Amino acid sequence: MNKPIVVGINGSAGSEAAMAWSLHRAARLKLPVIAMHAVDDRWIAQEFQYHELIKESALQLLRQVQQDAAKQEPGVDVEIQLRHGGTGLALKEMSKEASMLVIGSHDRYWADGGPMTDRALQIVTASDSPVAVIPHVPGPERRGVVVGVDGSEESSQAVALAAAEADREGDELTAVLAFRHPARWIQRGLPASRVAEVMEEEEKVVLAESVAGLGDKYPDLVVHQRLESDTDPAKALVEIAADARMLVIGSRGRGGFSRLLLGSTAHAVLTRVPCPTVVTRVRTVHHEE
Repeated sequence: MNKPIVVGINGSAGSEAAMAWSLHRAARLKLPVIAMHAVDDRWIAQEFQYHELIKESALQLLRQVQQDAAKQEPGVDVEIQLRHGGTGLALKEMSKEASMLVIGSHDRYWADGGPMTDRALQIVTASDSPVAVIPHVPGPERRGVVVGVDGSEESSQAVALAAAEADREGDELTAVLAFRHPARWIQRGLPASRVAEVMEEEEKVVLAESVAGLGDKYPDLVVHQRLESDTDPAKALVEIAADARMLVIGSRGRGGFSRLLLGSTAHAVLTRVPCPTVVTRVRTVHHEE
């Protein structure tokens, strides 16, 4: 079944970039697109005079998006939906029948330089399907797919999606495993056992096992393995994916608590999205659809 790509629309530069990216993807994969805008009118009484004005304004936005989409990718079937309530809840409900949710990245910052990413984080956390977060600023000519690995179940699914994506588009795949050595004061308290060297060797094994078997499934796929030691995983992924066509990460890695729906690495990457970034979920997903 060809599940649609669902795009969150709000009229911002980010949502325009998300729509353009989704149309291009839908044309390649022969998928329909649903452009959705949610009117959070829970605080407005139905008889209040502004209710219909807000609803009509939202419909005008969606109709314009549909018209523009027909010009950009005339072969893609684009449906528009106006929903009521919170955007996060609306997208969560739609994610159950979507191949992917797509939203634009933010461009709002606090005075001290910290990013406001609450909407993207909420949507990624709640979604039942993979979520793509698209930067609104056009980047350079991008090639290659980067995937973050750490041996977790989430990581395995991220590799599966990234490999299928790279092979389909003729891209090279770079699997990245980044970790920090124990603090020096901890190492000084341990017996002389080459703890840093042993840890690095173990992580090399995890990295190799994460991409094992891809050569059999995708004979033409070029796979690179990058082990980044003594560095923050999110920082490494953002820097390595700066010129990539896509970055794929799991929503939670092996170090996360099971009760947390979004891990620290995914959270940190989403505050500095370097390129179109897809966050996977642990569930059965047919990536070739």
